[in-house]
Amino acid sequence: MTITVNGVDELRKLVGGDLGTSEWIEVTQERVNTFAEATGDHQWIHVDVEKAARGPFGAPIAHGYLTLSLFIPLFTGLLDVRGVTTKVNYGLNKVRFPSPVKVGSRIRLVAKLAEVLDVPGGVQVVVDGTIEIEGVGKPAAVLQSLSRFYV
Repeated sequence: MTITVNGVDELRKLVGGDLGTSEWIEVTQERVNTFAEATGDHQWIHVDVEKAARGPFGAPIAHGYLTLSLFIPLFTGLLDVRGVTTKVNYGLNKVRFPSPVKVGSRIRLVAKLAEVLDVPGGVQVVVDGTIEIEGVGKPAAVLQSLSRFYV
Protein backbone atom coordinates (compact mmCIF):
# COMPACT_ATOMS: atom_id res chain seq x y z
CA MET A 1 0.00 0.00 0.00
CA THR A 2 1.36 3.39 -1.01
CA ILE A 3 1.71 6.16 1.56
CA THR A 4 0.81 9.51 0.00
CA VAL A 5 1.95 12.78 1.55
CA ASN A 6 1.33 16.33 0.42
CA GLY A 7 4.57 18.25 0.64
CA VAL A 8 7.74 18.00 2.63
CA ASP A 9 6.14 19.08 5.93
CA GLU A 10 3.93 15.98 5.87
CA LEU A 11 6.94 13.91 4.81
CA ARG A 12 8.89 15.05 7.88
CA LYS A 13 6.18 13.55 10.11
CA LEU A 14 7.10 10.09 8.82
CA VAL A 15 10.75 10.23 9.93
CA GLY A 16 11.65 7.20 12.02
CA GLY A 17 8.66 5.25 10.81
CA ASP A 18 8.21 2.26 8.57
CA LEU A 19 7.19 2.95 4.99
CA GLY A 20 6.00 -0.62 4.62
CA THR A 21 6.69 -3.54 2.35
CA SER A 22 6.46 -3.38 -1.43
CA GLU A 23 4.87 -5.81 -3.84
CA TRP A 24 7.03 -8.66 -5.13
CA ILE A 25 8.99 -8.31 -8.39
CA GLU A 26 10.17 -11.43 -10.22
CA VAL A 27 13.77 -11.40 -11.43
CA THR A 28 13.60 -13.12 -14.81
CA GLN A 29 16.40 -14.25 -17.09
CA GLU A 30 15.13 -11.76 -19.65
CA ARG A 31 15.57 -8.91 -17.13
CA VAL A 32 19.09 -10.14 -16.29
CA ASN A 33 20.02 -10.40 -19.99
CA THR A 34 18.63 -6.93 -20.70
CA PHE A 35 20.68 -5.51 -17.81
CA ALA A 36 23.77 -7.30 -19.14
CA GLU A 37 23.21 -5.72 -22.56
CA ALA A 38 22.71 -2.26 -21.06
CA THR A 39 25.81 -2.41 -18.88
CA GLY A 40 28.17 -4.64 -20.86
CA ASP A 41 28.46 -7.03 -17.89
CA HIS A 42 28.07 -10.45 -19.51
CA GLN A 43 29.70 -12.53 -16.78
CA TRP A 44 28.64 -16.17 -17.16
CA ILE A 45 27.10 -16.41 -13.68
CA HIS A 46 24.40 -14.04 -14.97
CA VAL A 47 23.83 -14.93 -18.62
CA ASP A 48 25.04 -18.49 -19.33
CA VAL A 49 22.15 -20.53 -17.94
CA GLU A 50 23.76 -23.96 -18.45
CA LYS A 51 27.18 -23.04 -17.05
CA ALA A 52 25.61 -21.11 -14.14
CA ALA A 53 23.54 -24.19 -13.22
CA ARG A 54 26.86 -26.01 -12.63
CA GLY A 55 28.39 -23.00 -10.86
CA PRO A 56 28.61 -22.00 -7.21
CA PHE A 57 24.98 -20.83 -6.94
CA GLY A 58 23.31 -23.66 -8.86
CA ALA A 59 21.54 -21.22 -11.17
CA PRO A 60 22.14 -17.91 -12.91
CA ILE A 61 22.01 -14.94 -10.55
CA ALA A 62 21.06 -11.31 -10.98
CA HIS A 63 23.79 -8.70 -11.07
CA GLY A 64 24.10 -6.98 -7.69
CA TYR A 65 23.60 -3.64 -9.40
CA LEU A 66 20.47 -4.94 -11.13
CA THR A 67 19.07 -5.81 -7.70
CA LEU A 68 20.06 -2.36 -6.48
CA SER A 69 18.46 -0.65 -9.49
CA LEU A 70 15.14 -2.32 -8.64
CA PHE A 71 15.07 -0.26 -5.43
CA ILE A 72 13.47 2.60 -7.39
CA PRO A 73 10.40 0.77 -8.74
CA LEU A 74 9.99 -1.01 -5.41
CA PHE A 75 10.29 2.26 -3.46
CA THR A 76 7.89 4.22 -5.65
CA GLY A 77 5.24 1.68 -4.74
CA LEU A 78 5.67 2.60 -1.06
CA LEU A 79 5.82 6.41 -0.98
CA ASP A 80 4.23 9.11 -3.14
CA VAL A 81 5.31 12.64 -2.27
CA ARG A 82 3.13 15.27 -3.88
CA GLY A 83 3.78 18.99 -3.92
CA VAL A 84 7.37 18.68 -5.13
CA THR A 85 8.57 19.57 -8.61
CA THR A 86 11.47 17.16 -9.04
CA LYS A 87 12.69 13.94 -7.43
CA VAL A 88 16.26 12.78 -8.06
CA ASN A 89 18.48 9.95 -6.91
CA TYR A 90 21.33 11.52 -4.92
CA GLY A 91 23.29 8.36 -4.13
CA LEU A 92 23.93 5.83 -1.43
CA ASN A 93 25.58 5.99 1.96
CA LYS A 94 26.08 2.25 2.08
CA VAL A 95 25.04 -0.95 0.33
CA ARG A 96 25.74 -4.64 0.84
CA PHE A 97 24.62 -7.75 -1.06
CA PRO A 98 24.40 -10.53 1.59
CA SER A 99 22.69 -13.10 -0.65
CA PRO A 100 22.57 -13.63 -4.43
CA VAL A 101 19.25 -13.39 -6.24
CA LYS A 102 18.73 -16.50 -8.35
CA VAL A 103 16.89 -16.02 -11.61
CA GLY A 104 13.22 -16.82 -11.08
CA SER A 105 13.25 -15.46 -7.52
CA ARG A 106 10.93 -12.75 -6.32
CA ILE A 107 12.20 -9.76 -4.36
CA ARG A 108 10.54 -6.99 -2.37
CA LEU A 109 11.57 -3.91 -0.40
CA VAL A 110 11.06 -3.20 3.28
CA ALA A 111 11.81 0.46 3.98
CA LYS A 112 12.06 2.96 6.80
CA LEU A 113 12.33 6.75 6.50
CA ALA A 114 15.52 7.55 8.42
CA GLU A 115 15.89 11.32 7.84
CA VAL A 116 14.57 14.34 5.99
CA LEU A 117 17.22 17.06 5.81
CA ASP A 118 16.92 20.56 4.41
CA VAL A 119 19.03 21.30 1.31
CA PRO A 120 18.94 24.34 -0.97
CA GLY A 121 15.66 24.22 -2.87
CA GLY A 122 14.20 21.21 -1.09
CA VAL A 123 14.98 18.24 1.12
CA GLN A 124 17.27 15.24 1.15
CA VAL A 125 15.46 12.03 2.03
CA VAL A 126 17.39 9.17 3.64
CA VAL A 127 15.76 5.74 3.40
CA ASP A 128 16.99 2.55 5.08
CA GLY A 129 16.02 -0.34 2.84
CA THR A 130 16.22 -4.11 2.84
CA ILE A 131 15.54 -6.03 -0.35
CA GLU A 132 14.25 -9.44 0.65
CA ILE A 133 14.20 -12.62 -1.43
CA GLU A 134 11.09 -14.74 -1.11
CA GLY A 135 11.86 -17.87 0.92
CA VAL A 136 15.48 -16.89 1.67
CA GLY A 137 16.62 -15.97 5.18
CA LYS A 138 19.33 -13.49 4.18
CA PRO A 139 18.41 -10.35 2.22
CA ALA A 140 19.55 -9.63 -1.32
CA ALA A 141 20.58 -6.09 -0.40
CA VAL A 142 20.76 -3.81 2.59
CA LEU A 143 21.16 -0.16 1.72
CA GLN A 144 20.77 3.46 2.69
CA SER A 145 19.46 5.52 -0.22
CA LEU A 146 19.58 9.29 -0.65
CA SER A 147 17.07 11.20 -2.76
CA ARG A 148 16.47 14.89 -3.20
CA PHE A 149 12.99 16.32 -3.55
CA TYR A 150 12.87 19.87 -4.86
CA VAL A 151 9.92 22.20 -4.24
